[in-house]
Amino acid sequence: MSVRVIASCPTVRMALGSTVRGVAHMRANPVTSLRGVTLPRSIAVRTASPRSGFVTRAAQSDLSDGCKGAPVPPGQKLPILGAEELMCQKAHGTSETPVQQNLRYGCDRDTADKICSFNRHYAEYAGYWTSTAFLAEVDRSGETTFYDSVTGLPLFTAPRGRTFEQFEAESRSHGWPSFRDEEVNWEHVRVLSDGECVSTTGTHLGHNLPDASGNRYCINLVSVAGSPDK
Repeated sequence: MSVRVIASCPTVRMALGSTVRGVAHMRANPVTSLRGVTLPRSIAVRTASPRSGFVTRAAQSDLSDGCKGAPVPPGQKLPILGAEELMCQKAHGTSETPVQQNLRYGCDRDTADKICSFNRHYAEYAGYWTSTAFLAEVDRSGETTFYDSVTGLPLFTAPRGRTFEQFEAESRSHGWPSFRDEEVNWEHVRVLSDGECVSTTGTHLGHNLPDASGNRYCINLVSVAGSPDK
Protein backbone atom coordinates (compact mmCIF):
# COMPACT_ATOMS: atom_id res chain seq x y z
CA MET A 1 0.00 0.00 0.00
CA SER A 2 1.38 3.39 -0.93
CA VAL A 3 0.36 6.60 0.84
CA ARG A 4 1.32 9.92 -0.70
CA VAL A 5 1.38 13.09 1.37
CA ILE A 6 1.34 16.50 -0.31
CA ALA A 7 2.52 19.60 1.53
CA SER A 8 -0.40 22.01 1.41
CA CYS A 9 1.48 25.27 2.02
CA PRO A 10 2.50 26.78 -1.36
CA THR A 11 5.89 27.81 -0.02
CA VAL A 12 6.84 24.30 1.00
CA ARG A 13 4.73 22.20 -1.39
CA MET A 14 6.37 18.86 -2.13
CA ALA A 15 5.33 15.27 -2.60
CA LEU A 16 6.44 12.76 0.00
CA GLY A 17 5.81 9.05 -0.11
CA SER A 18 5.47 6.38 2.52
CA THR A 19 5.08 2.70 1.60
CA VAL A 20 3.91 0.03 4.00
CA ARG A 21 4.65 -3.52 2.94
CA GLY A 22 3.53 -6.88 4.22
CA VAL A 23 0.57 -8.26 6.12
CA ALA A 24 2.84 -9.20 9.02
CA HIS A 25 3.84 -5.55 9.45
CA MET A 26 0.19 -4.47 9.50
CA ARG A 27 -0.68 -7.06 12.12
CA ALA A 28 2.24 -5.98 14.27
CA ASN A 29 1.36 -2.29 14.11
CA PRO A 30 -2.44 -1.91 14.24
CA VAL A 31 -4.36 1.31 14.76
CA THR A 32 -8.17 1.16 14.81
CA SER A 33 -10.06 4.12 13.42
CA LEU A 34 -13.47 5.39 14.49
CA ARG A 35 -15.04 3.28 11.78
CA GLY A 36 -13.32 0.13 13.06
CA VAL A 37 -10.98 -0.17 10.08
CA THR A 38 -7.52 -1.44 10.99
CA LEU A 39 -4.69 0.68 9.62
CA PRO A 40 -0.91 0.24 9.83
CA ARG A 41 0.58 2.24 12.67
CA SER A 42 3.05 3.83 10.28
CA ILE A 43 0.39 5.13 7.90
CA ALA A 44 1.28 8.64 6.85
CA VAL A 45 -0.65 11.61 8.16
CA ARG A 46 -0.43 15.11 6.65
CA THR A 47 1.20 17.16 9.41
CA ALA A 48 3.63 19.98 9.93
CA SER A 49 7.13 19.75 11.40
CA PRO A 50 8.71 22.77 13.12
CA ARG A 51 12.04 22.03 11.46
CA SER A 52 11.57 20.51 8.04
CA GLY A 53 8.24 21.59 6.58
CA PHE A 54 5.35 19.21 5.97
CA VAL A 55 6.39 15.62 6.59
CA THR A 56 4.87 12.26 7.46
CA ARG A 57 4.17 11.40 11.08
CA ALA A 58 2.98 8.07 12.52
CA ALA A 59 -0.72 7.85 13.27
CA GLN A 60 -1.33 7.86 17.01
CA SER A 61 -3.36 5.08 18.61
CA ASP A 62 -5.20 7.58 20.81
CA LEU A 63 -6.53 9.52 17.82
CA SER A 64 -9.52 8.93 15.58
CA ASP A 65 -9.56 8.77 11.79
CA GLY A 66 -13.22 9.72 11.76
CA CYS A 67 -13.37 13.35 10.60
CA LYS A 68 -13.47 14.35 6.95
CA GLY A 69 -14.88 17.76 6.15
CA ALA A 70 -17.32 18.67 3.39
CA PRO A 71 -16.12 20.98 0.57
CA VAL A 72 -17.54 24.50 0.79
CA PRO A 73 -19.90 25.32 -2.12
CA PRO A 74 -18.88 28.45 -4.05
CA GLY A 75 -20.78 31.63 -3.23
CA GLN A 76 -21.97 30.44 0.17
CA LYS A 77 -21.95 33.22 2.81
CA LEU A 78 -20.96 30.95 5.68
CA PRO A 79 -18.61 29.49 6.59
CA ILE A 80 -16.02 32.18 5.94
CA LEU A 81 -13.33 30.64 3.77
CA GLY A 82 -9.68 30.75 4.77
CA ALA A 83 -6.58 30.41 2.63
CA GLU A 84 -4.38 27.32 2.87
CA GLU A 85 -1.51 29.62 3.90
CA LEU A 86 -3.07 29.83 7.38
CA MET A 87 -1.70 26.34 8.00
CA CYS A 88 1.83 26.93 6.73
CA GLN A 89 4.80 25.83 8.80
CA LYS A 90 5.55 28.03 11.78
CA ALA A 91 7.83 27.79 14.80
CA HIS A 92 5.82 24.91 16.32
CA GLY A 93 4.14 22.96 13.56
CA THR A 94 1.27 25.07 12.23
CA SER A 95 1.38 27.21 15.39
CA GLU A 96 3.86 29.74 16.71
CA THR A 97 3.91 28.18 20.20
CA PRO A 98 2.86 24.94 21.94
CA VAL A 99 -0.58 24.63 23.53
CA GLN A 100 -1.14 26.25 26.90
CA GLN A 101 -0.25 24.58 30.16
CA ASN A 102 -3.13 23.38 32.33
CA LEU A 103 -5.86 23.18 29.71
CA ARG A 104 -9.44 23.52 30.88
CA TYR A 105 -11.66 20.53 31.68
CA GLY A 106 -8.61 18.35 32.36
CA CYS A 107 -7.85 17.90 28.66
CA ASP A 108 -4.66 16.00 27.90
CA ARG A 109 -1.96 18.43 26.81
CA ASP A 110 0.08 15.99 24.70
CA THR A 111 -3.00 14.98 22.72
CA ALA A 112 -3.96 18.63 22.33
CA ASP A 113 -0.51 19.58 21.01
CA LYS A 114 -0.60 16.78 18.41
CA ILE A 115 -4.06 17.69 17.20
CA CYS A 116 -3.71 21.47 17.30
CA SER A 117 -0.29 21.93 15.72
CA PHE A 118 0.92 18.72 14.05
CA ASN A 119 -2.21 17.44 12.36
CA ARG A 120 -4.58 18.20 9.50
CA HIS A 121 -6.87 15.19 9.63
CA TYR A 122 -6.93 13.14 12.82
CA ALA A 123 -9.16 13.87 15.83
CA GLU A 124 -9.60 13.03 19.49
CA TYR A 125 -11.59 9.83 19.75
CA ALA A 126 -15.38 10.06 19.55
CA GLY A 127 -16.86 10.80 22.97
CA TYR A 128 -13.54 11.98 24.45
CA TRP A 129 -15.16 15.25 25.53
CA THR A 130 -17.60 13.36 27.78
CA SER A 131 -14.68 11.70 29.60
CA THR A 132 -13.31 15.08 30.66
CA ALA A 133 -14.62 17.42 33.38
CA PHE A 134 -16.48 19.51 30.80
CA LEU A 135 -20.02 18.38 31.63
CA ALA A 136 -19.35 18.75 35.36
CA GLU A 137 -17.85 22.23 35.07
CA VAL A 138 -19.82 23.91 32.27
CA ASP A 139 -22.51 26.49 33.07
CA ARG A 140 -25.70 24.87 31.82
CA SER A 141 -27.76 28.00 32.43
CA GLY A 142 -25.88 30.35 30.10
CA GLU A 143 -23.37 30.66 27.29
CA THR A 144 -19.83 29.27 27.48
CA THR A 145 -16.95 30.72 25.48
CA PHE A 146 -14.42 28.23 24.10
CA TYR A 147 -10.86 29.53 23.72
CA ASP A 148 -8.06 28.46 21.39
CA SER A 149 -5.83 26.00 23.27
CA VAL A 150 -2.74 27.65 21.77
CA THR A 151 -3.47 31.38 21.71
CA GLY A 152 -6.37 31.83 24.11
CA LEU A 153 -8.44 33.65 21.48
CA PRO A 154 -12.24 33.21 21.72
CA LEU A 155 -13.41 30.83 18.97
CA PHE A 156 -16.91 29.60 19.85
CA THR A 157 -19.72 30.61 22.20
CA ALA A 158 -22.47 28.11 22.93
CA PRO A 159 -25.27 27.45 23.27
CA ARG A 160 -26.60 30.33 21.20
CA GLY A 161 -30.06 30.19 19.65
CA ARG A 162 -30.78 26.88 21.39
CA THR A 163 -30.69 25.33 24.84
CA PHE A 164 -27.72 23.66 26.48
CA GLU A 165 -29.65 20.39 26.39
CA GLN A 166 -29.95 20.69 22.59
CA PHE A 167 -26.23 21.49 22.27
CA GLU A 168 -25.31 18.52 24.47
CA ALA A 169 -27.65 16.12 22.69
CA GLU A 170 -26.28 17.04 19.26
CA SER A 171 -22.69 16.78 20.47
CA ARG A 172 -23.33 13.39 22.04
CA SER A 173 -25.04 12.18 18.87
CA HIS A 174 -22.09 13.07 16.66
CA GLY A 175 -19.28 12.31 19.14
CA TRP A 176 -17.67 15.75 19.30
CA PRO A 177 -18.71 19.23 20.49
CA SER A 178 -20.83 20.51 17.59
CA PHE A 179 -21.33 24.20 16.87
CA ARG A 180 -23.62 26.09 14.49
CA ASP A 181 -22.95 29.22 12.41
CA GLU A 182 -24.18 31.65 15.06
CA GLU A 183 -21.93 30.06 17.68
CA VAL A 184 -18.71 30.68 15.72
CA ASN A 185 -16.53 33.74 16.32
CA TRP A 186 -15.72 34.46 12.69
CA GLU A 187 -13.08 37.01 13.65
CA HIS A 188 -10.78 34.13 14.60
CA VAL A 189 -12.17 31.05 12.78
CA ARG A 190 -11.96 30.02 9.14
CA VAL A 191 -12.94 26.95 7.11
CA LEU A 192 -10.69 25.80 4.28
CA SER A 193 -12.05 24.72 0.91
CA ASP A 194 -12.00 21.02 1.90
CA GLY A 195 -14.00 21.61 5.08
CA GLU A 196 -11.13 21.73 7.58
CA CYS A 197 -11.92 24.16 10.40
CA VAL A 198 -8.94 26.16 11.69
CA SER A 199 -8.13 29.26 13.69
CA THR A 200 -6.68 32.31 11.98
CA THR A 201 -3.40 31.60 13.81
CA GLY A 202 -3.04 28.04 12.49
CA THR A 203 -4.67 25.84 15.13
CA HIS A 204 -6.42 22.77 13.70
CA LEU A 205 -9.90 22.71 15.24
CA GLY A 206 -11.91 20.06 13.40
CA HIS A 207 -14.15 19.93 10.32
CA ASN A 208 -17.40 21.28 8.97
CA LEU A 209 -19.86 18.41 8.52
CA PRO A 210 -23.15 19.95 7.35
CA ASP A 211 -26.45 18.21 7.99
CA ALA A 212 -30.09 18.96 7.24
CA SER A 213 -30.00 21.89 9.69
CA GLY A 214 -27.02 23.57 8.04
CA ASN A 215 -23.33 23.89 8.79
CA ARG A 216 -22.16 21.86 11.78
CA TYR A 217 -18.63 22.44 13.03
CA CYS A 218 -17.37 19.20 14.58
CA ILE A 219 -14.63 20.42 16.94
CA ASN A 220 -12.03 18.72 19.12
CA LEU A 221 -12.47 19.79 22.74
CA VAL A 222 -8.68 19.66 23.16
CA SER A 223 -8.41 22.40 20.53
CA VAL A 224 -10.76 24.79 22.35
CA ALA A 225 -9.83 24.16 26.00
CA GLY A 226 -7.59 27.19 26.41
CA SER A 227 -7.85 30.07 28.85
CA PRO A 228 -8.53 33.64 27.66
CA ASP A 229 -5.64 35.57 26.16
CA LYS A 230 -4.57 38.32 28.57
